[in-house]
Amino acid sequence: MGTADMAWRHWDRLTTAELRALDVGRAIAILPVAATEQHGPHLPLATDALIADAIVDAAGTHPTEACVLRLPTERIGVSVEHISFPGTLALEPEMAIDVWTAIGMSVHRAGVRKLILFNTHGGQQAIVDIVAQRLRRAAGMLVVRASSFGLGLPGGAADAGEERYGLHGGRIETSMMLHIAPDVVRRDKVADFASNAAGWEAGFSVLEVEGATGIGWLAEDLNALGVTGDAAGASDALGARLVDHFGRRLAALIADVDKLQPPRATSNGRTQG
Repeated sequence: MGTADMAWRHWDRLTTAELRALDVGRAIAILPVAATEQHGPHLPLATDALIADAIVDAAGTHPTEACVLRLPTERIGVSVEHISFPGTLALEPEMAIDVWTAIGMSVHRAGVRKLILFNTHGGQQAIVDIVAQRLRRAAGMLVVRASSFGLGLPGGAADAGEERYGLHGGRIETSMMLHIAPDVVRRDKVADFASNAAGWEAGFSVLEVEGATGIGWLAEDLNALGVTGDAAGASDALGARLVDHFGRRLAALIADVDKLQPPRATSNGRTQG
């Protein structure tokens, strides 16, 4: 791959001739998958999508030896746990699996063999897992699953309680939004939104609402306002640290994927030589 090919490109800004001219066999496509859903009284419906865009933007500022093809962000996802709140747009799980698989197959038809599914919405991690397996089986692609919340936190970003129960619209997401789009944060509505999960888990030795075990919950089960975590402890400065951290981690993942060989094509479950 020539030096000119080693860069980030927006898939949808290329012409078909420009895409054909790239060494797509070594390229890495990245598909951000997010959501449009309620985030309590203080954050907009677009929170997950705006965070996805900001993290991918941050990753793109780091030098790369790969040709990275950035696909358009999927801004509507599987948000069934938030459907009770007006404004939430939600796909059924089966529909999201079909749509994201179809996008992956289109990427494969263009000759790309490596795909990163980058997710910023906790409620659809299982969907990402299924799509990755389908594309591996159907197209023989190397599909890497990654979520922002699985990339770890920088030191001091959250105490144990916030990291455990601040699942939605708490200090982490609110801080990133104060950095990414401060004008859309309703600061007069920011508060410490306690999660009912802490009380439910008290006294149990194994049962967790979301962790080593889990239960099927709706957002209003955890808090009547549909949000959990100490948003009052959020800050622009913390948000900048978080976006930089996640961007660096995603860039490092891309570098790893660039070194990894795609799997061999399979037929009837058997690896071909």
